[in-house]
Amino acid sequence: MLAIYDERQALHRPLTRIAGGVLKPNLEVPERIVLLREGLALAGIDVVAPAAADTSLIGAVHDPGYLDFLENGFAAWRTIPGNGPELRSSIHPNVYMTRRPDDLLGRAGFYQADAGCVLVEGTWEAARASALTALDAAARVLEGEGMVYALCRPPGHHAYRDKAGGFCYLNNSALAAERAVLAGRRVAILDIDVHHGNGTQTMFYDRGDVMTLSVHGDPASLYPYYAGYADECGLGAGAGRNRNFPLPLGSDGAGYLAAVRAACDEVRRFGADFLVLALGLDASVNDPFACMGVNDEDFARIAGTIAELRVPTVIVQEGGYVSPHLAATLAAFISAVSQ
Repeated sequence: MLAIYDERQALHRPLTRIAGGVLKPNLEVPERIVLLREGLALAGIDVVAPAAADTSLIGAVHDPGYLDFLENGFAAWRTIPGNGPELRSSIHPNVYMTRRPDDLLGRAGFYQADAGCVLVEGTWEAARASALTALDAAARVLEGEGMVYALCRPPGHHAYRDKAGGFCYLNNSALAAERAVLAGRRVAILDIDVHHGNGTQTMFYDRGDVMTLSVHGDPASLYPYYAGYADECGLGAGAGRNRNFPLPLGSDGAGYLAAVRAACDEVRRFGADFLVLALGLDASVNDPFACMGVNDEDFARIAGTIAELRVPTVIVQEGGYVSPHLAATLAAFISAVSQ
């Protein structure tokens, strides 16, 4: 296995998040990269920079107004006297208010789904580099590599076509899937992050050419709250092409593994010949979000179950946050999935 990483991903350095009604340190920080690279080293995986890539697919997947906001919004924010070091909106549209205003703060609320996706100085360049990493990994698998790991940070699976959310800006997993679709592949996206891949689900919900599956904590009690339920199965051409496997908070590795096995059975039935694995490690018992009880041995078993699909695979890093155990968790997963 080969790993892809672009050093520009470290330029995104958010400071805060809102938790319990107060500002707390943001958990999606560049230090994640250091730990994930340590995990790759423990697994004996070489890391290379992505090759030059065509960026047009980013514009095909994401809304042009949204991309303009990501690229230029923070610079405009900093020209306004008194504004702070992070662009975070305090107002968002809802089912009764859906128009996009011209004002910068109004546009921020329109394009930021929640308070966890602030813009800072390096956000655009880092998010773009993360997306290009996923696209390069997909291209390498299409060219014959059996499995490639994309060290993507910031993550992407909460990003919609026109909204950032949950630390995510560009949907790396969706971009990798689109790259494979354009090459004529039958694509499944399997997301095992502890938080439902709501952005990814939305992008493919009415399409029949990509199957989306997500194993995650029950959204009745966990972000993103408003999506990820078992009865969300797709619409129109996508009917039956979306499967969610929500689990009670605190579930152990056996429960998580059983859900992953069920999802893998669906991948087989769909007949996928290209897999995008949205790899979140935040179901770990050691993750600071403390949602689940999955240990490193469980992650190895989950990895082995996914490897049994024997499908060309792009692994796109999603969640998994700073802890003394993150490197070992990634190493356990990568070592098992690449055997």
